[in-house]
Amino acid sequence: MKKAVSILTAACLALSLAACSSDSPSSAAADPSSTSDTSESSSAETAEDTGTDASAAAYTIGICQQQPHEALDAATQGFKDALVEAFGEDGVTFDEQNAQGDSNTCATIINGFVSGGYDLIMANGSSALQAAAAGTADIPILGTSVTEYGVALGIDGFDGTVGGNVSGTSDLAPLDQQAQMLADFFPVDQYPTVGMLYCSAEPNSAYQVEQVTNYLTEMGYTVEDYSFSDSNDLATIATNASTSCDVLYIPTDNTAASNTEIIQNICLPAGVPIIAGEQGICSGCGVATLSISYYDLGYATGEMAVQVLTGEADISTMPIEYAPNFTKMYNPSNCEALNITVPDDYVAIEG
Repeated sequence: MKKAVSILTAACLALSLAACSSDSPSSAAADPSSTSDTSESSSAETAEDTGTDASAAAYTIGICQQQPHEALDAATQGFKDALVEAFGEDGVTFDEQNAQGDSNTCATIINGFVSGGYDLIMANGSSALQAAAAGTADIPILGTSVTEYGVALGIDGFDGTVGGNVSGTSDLAPLDQQAQMLADFFPVDQYPTVGMLYCSAEPNSAYQVEQVTNYLTEMGYTVEDYSFSDSNDLATIATNASTSCDVLYIPTDNTAASNTEIIQNICLPAGVPIIAGEQGICSGCGVATLSISYYDLGYATGEMAVQVLTGEADISTMPIEYAPNFTKMYNPSNCEALNITVPDDYVAIEG
């Protein structure tokens, strides 16, 4: 009898152990799909709740702006807004630095971005682009506010696509139309001598001056160069130009754009009008310009950045993009001070 009870007890114990074994965590580990499905579902729900793409981690982008002035500031803001709109505030981090017009500082800033292993570099201005291209062949680089990439990067026979790890947007307005604007405001029989005021350290400025000089020479103007090396000799050169010329032309020159007050205080009292290559310069010291929106240009650069970061586009095959729209604008106060009649199809620069 005792033996029978012992056998029955052992059998019950065996059944109990088997039941415990089937409920143990090892059975879940044996089916990895259950854990994986739960994890993916949780990630998807989190991404849906936050409105972000779960496949994209936060991107770190270095912004090197050549120097502070209205046009470049607007381009930087447009670039950032496009990326935040695409990835959200938490999806992108900006390291925004300004070189204060010094090319060596541009190189230092870029080296920091490269050492940090950033996902993308935005170079705002020609010197910033040159430093970025020299600093890395691996990190994607997008330029903006750069007039002519072939000139800035020393590319012979530039066909519109840089290749490698560089692309971007150009702020080049039609130079023939700018020359015609000068002729419309200041006929050659009344204003025969035109001075070209620009910074010789900026290759894109020299490019624009060369092109506009050719157009104006064909129209019968006498064109003279007044190039300054940096802001230190700007006042002297501007004074020489204003005493020798009937009208001045300033291209999209970053150094001039940062020092319009100096130019204004020299040229306006001398009664010498200025046709400017962009709105910021015109607002500071000019009378008229054929301008673009630098905010829109920066925004377009940001849209290119989104395509590069998501893998939608290969930067090595992305052609340089140009501003689609140009606006004829004038400076009301300077036109009034110089007694200049403005055609009806020009828009006043506000502020």
